[in-house]
Amino acid sequence: MSLITISKAQSKLAGYMRTRRLDTKLTQEGLAERSGVKLRTLRKFEQQSLISLESFLKLAMTLGCLEDLVNAAEPSETKFTSIDDVLKGNKIKTSKKGWRK
Repeated sequence: MSLITISKAQSKLAGYMRTRRLDTKLTQEGLAERSGVKLRTLRKFEQQSLISLESFLKLAMTLGCLEDLVNAAEPSETKFTSIDDVLKGNKIKTSKKGWRK
């Protein structure tokens, strides 16, 4: 369960990427050229937060944050069901297969 909407997440990611671009002193044209993402696509992403996953990953790689994104999506190995489990250090084994449709 998430406390953030998809729309809000898209907007935040677009803002973060724009900030990274500006921090590296790249223009939209420069980032588009270096990443191989069309300038129109980059502008649409920064203005409307819409982009394909492939283009987003190209931008992330060019801006030096691809590895951080991949690591952030890595599943956590430690799962707890209650505060008592945390205090006791009881770990629940994570399933290797999905069970929900």
